[in-house]
Amino acid sequence: MHAYRSHSCGALRAADAGTEARLSGWVHSKRDHGGLLFIDLRDHYGLTQIVFAAGTPVFEQADRVRVESVVTVTGHVVRREPGTVNEKLPTGEVELRAAALEVQSAAEVLPIQVAGTEQFPEELRLKYRFIDLRRERLQRNMTLRAGVIASIRRRMIAQGFTEFQTPILTASSPEGARDFLVPARLHPGKFYALPQAPQQFKQLCMIAGFDRYFQIAPCFRDEASRADRSPGEFYQLDFEMSFVTQEDVFATLEPVISGVFEEFAEGRAVGAPPYPRIPYDRALLEYGSDKPDLRNPLKITDVTAQYAGSGFGLFARIAASGGTVRAIPAPGAASQPRSFFDKLNDWAREEGAGGLGYIVFEGEGARGPIARNLEADRTAAIRAACGLGAGDAVFFAAGKRDEAQKFSGAVRNRIAEELNLAERNAFRFCWITDFPMYELNEETQQIDFSHNPFSMPQGGMDALNTKNPLEIKAFQYDIVCNGVELSSGAIRNHRPDIMIRAFELAGYTEAEVEARFGGMLNAFRYGAPPHGGSAPGIDRIVMLLAEEPNIREVILFPLNQQGEDLMMGAPAEVPPARLKELHLKLDLPPKPRRE
Repeated sequence: MHAYRSHSCGALRAADAGTEARLSGWVHSKRDHGGLLFIDLRDHYGLTQIVFAAGTPVFEQADRVRVESVVTVTGHVVRREPGTVNEKLPTGEVELRAAALEVQSAAEVLPIQVAGTEQFPEELRLKYRFIDLRRERLQRNMTLRAGVIASIRRRMIAQGFTEFQTPILTASSPEGARDFLVPARLHPGKFYALPQAPQQFKQLCMIAGFDRYFQIAPCFRDEASRADRSPGEFYQLDFEMSFVTQEDVFATLEPVISGVFEEFAEGRAVGAPPYPRIPYDRALLEYGSDKPDLRNPLKITDVTAQYAGSGFGLFARIAASGGTVRAIPAPGAASQPRSFFDKLNDWAREEGAGGLGYIVFEGEGARGPIARNLEADRTAAIRAACGLGAGDAVFFAAGKRDEAQKFSGAVRNRIAEELNLAERNAFRFCWITDFPMYELNEETQQIDFSHNPFSMPQGGMDALNTKNPLEIKAFQYDIVCNGVELSSGAIRNHRPDIMIRAFELAGYTEAEVEARFGGMLNAFRYGAPPHGGSAPGIDRIVMLLAEEPNIREVILFPLNQQGEDLMMGAPAEVPPARLKELHLKLDLPPKPRRE
């Protein structure tokens, strides 16, 4: 028999009764029933109940063992007595009668418990992540993650993609976030950057003639943590294709994404290709977001024109000053009590809005504070524009365009939640297309890239030379699932003249472009195919499939919200000798004074 185990802790079944077995694992829990001591022994594959009879040396030994100690138990497999079978466990029909026990590693008193459902502070869980990961939920999440990556890799290879690994030490690139910099010891005063994405390298693969590239790529961004974004590093399915249009990219990625979700959906509905294509401007208008959750059936309508010059003074003034009024439908809400409307109004004030006006439609008429001050024909026009009938209500978000847009999206989600309108147990996908090539930097009031600076502008050089930069659209697209952005991608700019002009509009001189992107720009001059791609986030895909609200629950060893590894003690100070070797001197901010 093997020195440590003949079976895993999830393998024994009724057919094994009468045989000898050896199991190794962690002591999950202990129960003393007087004459018998029960231990649930756990490994990665499951649990097996071990029985120790009182009065035996092995009983005394087992009685002294703490939970989470690692032990090896040898004994006889027996069927459980009727009435003691545990149908929730695959091994629940049998137990192991212990004949020998060897402690491989004794556990100290635990800082967090593995068994049970007790909740612990996240900082404590991250400090002792190796213990936290023993819990069933985390084991399931990490196994799911591994399965998702294997499924993606298999599907990409089946579509003719070749997996390559691009450099980790590279040059800084304007990807929209801060770089992590690495001092170059052999080149004093110079730094490598960890890649925010393999953007330039995957484009160079296309120029090199590889046609279809992919990798499960690590990416590094020095930015703050969010519930759906891990600070420091993340992983994405990075891929690129040559001689393709935007629709070719969509047709390639959709079966991969749907296939992965179907494989791990466990009965939940999965949207089938082709996914809806929603232009960026329409997404902001109808959903109040460029990350719309299509499980929510509500659509927003612009009713600024219906309020312009109307008797409802507040909205009329907003319309006259260049603002906007958005209408968010609430189907069937007319039957709700007054407290429903008051609750939403209070919520709106908590969100920083002045309130949440509404109209309720009953029969051919309407009621509510707005309806009393708005002309009947305008009320009817709003009803028609929103497609509402008797028994429905409509709420309004008004103000400056960007503010009303964002708030109307929040109202849309809140109404769907309050009225229980959103589809359950489903994954719904869409493409957001036609993103603006440029945006106005609010701090500098200068033109800047809105997304990927290497995207092809719609209309090419002619658009760059003749149009207002803020009106130029790009061949950029995102894939969104249930309100979560999974991927950003684009058809790339493969011409050096267009690239130089595109960067010029964003304030870069030709010399700066040559200095910062000379490698790729030079490559374009030697024959570059039209190409495009995308990069779905692995962490976010797993987060959705695992139904976890926080991305750290699907990452093996995540950083905390401050970008710290509490388990390994990173980031950490380095000795002065090391700094000298790297030709670095610290210029630290002053420490806060103690009162």
